[in-house]
Amino acid sequence: MIVSVRDLRFRYPKSGVDVLHGLEFDIPEGEIFGFLGPNGSGKSTTQKVLTRILPGYRGAVQVFGQALASQRADYYNRIGVSFEFPNLYEKLTAEENLEFYRGFFDGPTEDPKALLRSLDLPVGDRRRVAAFSKGMKMRLVLARSLVNRPKLWFLDEPTTGQDPQHAVTIRELIRAQADAGVTVFLTTHDMAVADRLCDRVALIHEGRLLVVDTPRVLKLKFNERTVRVEHRVSNGSLQREDFRLDDADSKRAFLETVRTTDVETIHTLEPSLEDVFLRLTGTGLA
Repeated sequence: MIVSVRDLRFRYPKSGVDVLHGLEFDIPEGEIFGFLGPNGSGKSTTQKVLTRILPGYRGAVQVFGQALASQRADYYNRIGVSFEFPNLYEKLTAEENLEFYRGFFDGPTEDPKALLRSLDLPVGDRRRVAAFSKGMKMRLVLARSLVNRPKLWFLDEPTTGQDPQHAVTIRELIRAQADAGVTVFLTTHDMAVADRLCDRVALIHEGRLLVVDTPRVLKLKFNERTVRVEHRVSNGSLQREDFRLDDADSKRAFLETVRTTDVETIHTLEPSLEDVFLRLTGTGLA
């Protein structure tokens, strides 16, 4: 396992209560592991523990087969971190930012120009980063987190501030990194992004893990086996009906509708990950 966590607990100084309550999960090599929950649920705290920003945790945490607390400075040669908010040198160009950052690492690093191209950022642009849009700054932060060719990549809301085209670019880059063997720890409250990307997800609420599984298994577990049919009625208007396939009468009505009407569309109504979260907690992700 690249990451192994057992009974992880954390309490901020001067606080009388834990914000993480006995978290347990494993992440194998090359997996995109989604850590999902609303703001304030413990996502960022967990990420900060794993990136060694927050010491003083309790429990057993291993990364790369070694206790996290005993990792040395070379730990940072093997991880990449992309925070939700840009923290760049705004008086430098994009290439200067990456060149400066690559100087911190002992091992091989990526070519800054190649990283910029992979995230649709300009090469040879002499503008200072201060002139970039928020979306461009966020993509530069992503590029910077890959400079040291990390084996474990921490991402915090990686598609924030992106238009649809660049959101696709980022998702494709994340998948390509995982396919190349990079392990991805992705924190987000955007269940749709997680559903598209993640091999497995952990749902966290108020510092407690509710469930860890694949998006598909979770959605099937909470599925009510309902289909929605849109069909034309006698006056030509479009009518929508839902049928429960676990109910014999509803199933017969569905078959009769399909047999006797002009059907336009048929869709299964399996729940989204957000629906699953709502059913587990009784609350949404706001």
